[in-house]
Amino acid sequence: MKGKYKHVIAGFHKKLDGIGFGERLSLKKANKGIHLCNNALYVLKGIVEEKGFKDSEEEVYFFKKVKAEPLSFLVYFSEVRSCELLMPKIGINNQLSFLKKKIRRINKFFNRNWDFVHYMEQELTYLDKQYFTRENQVFPLYALPEACYLDPKFFTSHDMLWARVKGMNHFITYVKNLIKVFELMDKSNFPQGRNTKSLKWTSSKAALTELIYALYTTRVINNGKEGIKTIATTFEMLFDTKLDNVYKTYSEIKARKGSRARFLEELIERFNEKMDRDDEFPNEGNAGL
Repeated sequence: MKGKYKHVIAGFHKKLDGIGFGERLSLKKANKGIHLCNNALYVLKGIVEEKGFKDSEEEVYFFKKVKAEPLSFLVYFSEVRSCELLMPKIGINNQLSFLKKKIRRINKFFNRNWDFVHYMEQELTYLDKQYFTRENQVFPLYALPEACYLDPKFFTSHDMLWARVKGMNHFITYVKNLIKVFELMDKSNFPQGRNTKSLKWTSSKAALTELIYALYTTRVINNGKEGIKTIATTFEMLFDTKLDNVYKTYSEIKARKGSRARFLEELIERFNEKMDRDDEFPNEGNAGL
């Protein structure tokens, strides 16, 4: 990263980690991400206006590598915000149908721009001066959230398209993870003929939060690749409950005096008691099965 931009991009990525990129996002976090991207772009724009570029090579580097970072995440957070706003509130099948339409729309975008995507993914450079210098500006025909960065001094013919390609690649992962979560809970995925019964969490939300964090910390779900929010969402649907803010609840658990993992300790205690009791009365081991 060139020296005069390095601190901006480093600070941007540090704050990005705090938002929880990679997990399912609330509208509040999506808006926070949009605000973060806008701030980074504003600072970069100021640097460009003040210092300019010493040559076309530096100009290509900026629009291809530097600006594309916050701009691509602006695309991503804008898409996530739209997705969460418009997502059907009731019905797993409705939600899955909505997300699969999103996938089709993403595929159409990549099909329309396959030649440019191929150029960038192959890391070709022979058209860089045409794509990433302001000498060949072409005003985009489509309206996008990032269109506010169409200052003639701050865009090229393809820098926003490149940011959209990168942002949509992030968004693909987000949508696929959501589909995975909803499909796990889709009743049609249960084996036919099995007598299924709805389950309701009847202990406290703090107790369920302890269990979720324990499973996350021990990396026993999908080899530790799933985040807290994904696991929490799955448990919410499985047990027909609403956990609200699991991060806040976890903070409250950490602030407890004395024993903190009360529910988990109770699980261990009761399970050990059951095994001791079953050793004394072996037939009780099948009770409730």
